[in-house]
Amino acid sequence: MTTDPAVFTIAPGRPFLDLLAAGVLQRWGKDPVGLSRITILLPTRRACRALSEAFLRLSDGAALLLPRIRPLGDIDEDELELRGIGDGGEDAQPFSALDRSLLLARLVLASPLAGNDPANALRLARELGHLLDTVATEETTLDKLPDLVPLELAGHWQQTLDFLQVIRQAWPAIKAEQGRLDTAEYRQRLTQRWIEHWQANPPADPVIAAGSTGTIPATARLLKLVARLPQGAVVLPGLDTGLDDAAWQGARDEPTHPQHALAHLLDGMGVLRGEVRPWPAADGDTSTEIARAALLSAALLPPGETHRWRGLSAGIATNAFQNLQRIEAPGPREEALTIALAMRETLEQPGRTAALITPDRMLARRVAAELARYDIGVDDSAGQPLGQTPPAVFLRLIAEAVAQDFRAVALLALLKHPFCRLGMARQDLLRWTRQVERRALRRSHPGQGIEALAILLADHADLLPPLARLQSALSPLADLMSQDSADLHDVLTAQIDAAEMLSRATEDEQQSLWQHEDGEALHDLITELLKAAPQFGALAPASWPRLLDALLEGQMVRPRYGRHPRLFIWGLLEARLQHADRIILGGLNEGTWPPQAKEDPWLSRPMRQHLGLSAPERRLGQTAQDFVQAACSREVILTRAAKVDGTPTVPARWLLRLDALLKDDPRWQATLAPHYLAWAELLDRPATTIRLDPPRPTPPLEARPRELYVTAIETWVRDPYALYARRVLGLRRLDPPDQPPDARLRGEVIHAVLERFLASHAEALPDDATALRTLLDLGRTEFGDWLKQPEIAALWWPRFERAMRWFLIHERERRMAGFRPALLEREGGYAIATPGGPFTLKAKADRIDRNAGDGRLAILDYKTGRPPSPRQVQTGLSPQLALEAAIARHGGFEGLAPSEIAELAYIRLGGGDPPGEARRIEGTSRTPMPGPDDLAAEALARLQNWVARFDDPAMPYLSRPRPQFIDYAGDYDHLARVAERAESGGEDA
Repeated sequence: MTTDPAVFTIAPGRPFLDLLAAGVLQRWGKDPVGLSRITILLPTRRACRALSEAFLRLSDGAALLLPRIRPLGDIDEDELELRGIGDGGEDAQPFSALDRSLLLARLVLASPLAGNDPANALRLARELGHLLDTVATEETTLDKLPDLVPLELAGHWQQTLDFLQVIRQAWPAIKAEQGRLDTAEYRQRLTQRWIEHWQANPPADPVIAAGSTGTIPATARLLKLVARLPQGAVVLPGLDTGLDDAAWQGARDEPTHPQHALAHLLDGMGVLRGEVRPWPAADGDTSTEIARAALLSAALLPPGETHRWRGLSAGIATNAFQNLQRIEAPGPREEALTIALAMRETLEQPGRTAALITPDRMLARRVAAELARYDIGVDDSAGQPLGQTPPAVFLRLIAEAVAQDFRAVALLALLKHPFCRLGMARQDLLRWTRQVERRALRRSHPGQGIEALAILLADHADLLPPLARLQSALSPLADLMSQDSADLHDVLTAQIDAAEMLSRATEDEQQSLWQHEDGEALHDLITELLKAAPQFGALAPASWPRLLDALLEGQMVRPRYGRHPRLFIWGLLEARLQHADRIILGGLNEGTWPPQAKEDPWLSRPMRQHLGLSAPERRLGQTAQDFVQAACSREVILTRAAKVDGTPTVPARWLLRLDALLKDDPRWQATLAPHYLAWAELLDRPATTIRLDPPRPTPPLEARPRELYVTAIETWVRDPYALYARRVLGLRRLDPPDQPPDARLRGEVIHAVLERFLASHAEALPDDATALRTLLDLGRTEFGDWLKQPEIAALWWPRFERAMRWFLIHERERRMAGFRPALLEREGGYAIATPGGPFTLKAKADRIDRNAGDGRLAILDYKTGRPPSPRQVQTGLSPQLALEAAIARHGGFEGLAPSEIAELAYIRLGGGDPPGEARRIEGTSRTPMPGPDDLAAEALARLQNWVARFDDPAMPYLSRPRPQFIDYAGDYDHLARVAERAESGGEDA
């Protein structure tokens, strides 16, 4: 075995795999079978596939016997045996990731750390598995845990330490009992066996290890060995040979520096930086990449060396800024659109390629969606989360609907999912769902469950058969989830049975949950989960939806083949060693790229340091290396969003360093590329500006309403278009599904309670205790099953009690003033003469009192919210009470003789602070107001004039003609396009 290590490097920004393949062909390509004797080790499987493609490109399609290309750290036991390496194989095999996670989750769930939540236990178990793999990878142990002093730790860390002590002792025994190893432990053993075999039997054929930074100790030892094999070579990615010794030492000491891992690798290999040679492969002009690498090397100097920045920018070659552009978008949408435009621009030049590199998966999906407007399909090579694919969403909706006992929103989401069929054609199912929704689900009711739904639909026999099929499919799962405990295998089996029954289509329309890439990935996960379920055991079935979500987390569906041959979207891992003509680095904000250092839920920083584990910041050094490798490419665009979700962002530290180094350099300022943002703004701008004016419907006189309740008069005055839509077009706002209890329910309850109470005690009130008890009993009756809901019992009922106590006090004061209830919840009306014929004004009065002394009437209206002000009543914006008084004065209420009006008052019964208020419509010394009789006469005259105006067929029903008097969104604003008019300038402020 040679003692002189053969270590090479390929400069950052160069097409690493193409140059690697070119160098191999240059040395061994003349022998037709020589390539097949070469072994090339690369960091990832994707890099292996890309290298094979590079060989084919360089051979111009000629047939080749390719080298043996395999990923580092993924050595296969069978291959070791085929090569005769080792002592007959490992008896213990590795856990599958799911198998180990469920087993560890079972242990975590038994501790107080998970809070008796299986989903939380599973997430903690995954992190625990990661910790065990980290311990094995970094070749340390948990044996130092007993040396930690619990009293020096916070309380939750003491609990964690106690659990880790148990794991330290129990986990090796569990692994031995099951004949399993941790994945990292298994791979480390196989790698060590490979190393020992090559040490004893150095291969005579060439071995090349390329692209690795050796952050794993076992891999670093393998690289050290390969570098000293007779025909071995190690090719490093992007070694900075231009750093002086002081900066190199700083990089060695700073975990976040891009050269930190390579510095430690060279130290471990016993190789000086000066001994590393360029990889022998010609690749044309490299002046831009060399200058860019020098710029980034200067900008990313270790913290102790940044004092050199002063005046350093003057020595940076202009080539460093050639084909370098920056985009600072206002937000994520604009960033995605500009990236899509830049990628689309690349296609204008034949043969050129472009790649977006970003760890931000949301940005990747946005860019793919924006490219779709050009009919360009691009897959995110990092994959799509399995939990967001249609078949997985369908499973989640089933679990959620059952867990919520088929509440309206969850049930409708399930029924409207494309996979739900119930043995029906898709259109038939949607038609049935719409009928069920309108007849039973868009209402406010406390009942739940399919049985309650069947009762609501009892009068519609044609809707019941599909409901029965739905109940048949979901009953087994519902029965399991109603139990206190059930086996995970049984719950999962019931879930899958329900999904397959619900997704069963008609004989003419076949579909399957398990087809396509996402369905196959879900099927594989479910199959593995069924096998691994015994490791977890029993769970509380009510927690199944959360556990299902946790099981789907981290599972990705990756496309088998790219959809576009020249455009790519890569994650950081997928992008390593790959190359494109135009590189776009997206999402360059702190917390995204570089990512925020992830805190370990199992070990604090001092605990990690005590155990000899690396700091979390070491990962930042790898992401910095990824950034430099990509940013040194010949053509680069750097993008970021200034705000995300309305919150200002912080540029990536590398951009901040470049700004600090080049703040006075006009070449750096010239790299800003505003034209992409200008294109993005123009892309969705209409060719012509459309001014939207208010609608002016003028229905014929016979279509206009000839009778209205007083409550509709206020709508007519404030927003005539709303009245037109409701009364002329007959449009009614649909309540939201499973309408939550709101102010309307509170108002209905209070009106019903007071009506029943006052009807029984019109002449005299019982004593306070009896009266209050009667009111509360009536309240319980009227609230009914709603009181079973926690928010009603905890919030509404105490307010109701306070309101009733105030009401009794106020009612006694009214009785002492001589008022007694004359009418309760009574309808009345009065016809007025208008040019278009008689117009009937109608009302349903909450309460009308008569004064026993002078016989005058008091018009009262109950409110649970804020009542109108006296000024609104006087000006006619809120004419309800005044118009009710006008009807009463003219004898419009049956059984109530015409009489003068003593007072108009709103009785607010909110139950807050204060619990009630009597707001009388009367003037003050500073703001005098007509008396009640005059207010009634004015309101009636105003209404006559208003009706007369609308008796003219040319009079339009305008939308919000007085917007300053409307402080709420109307039910018909979307039909009148209120928001669009405001944006287009078609409506005055």
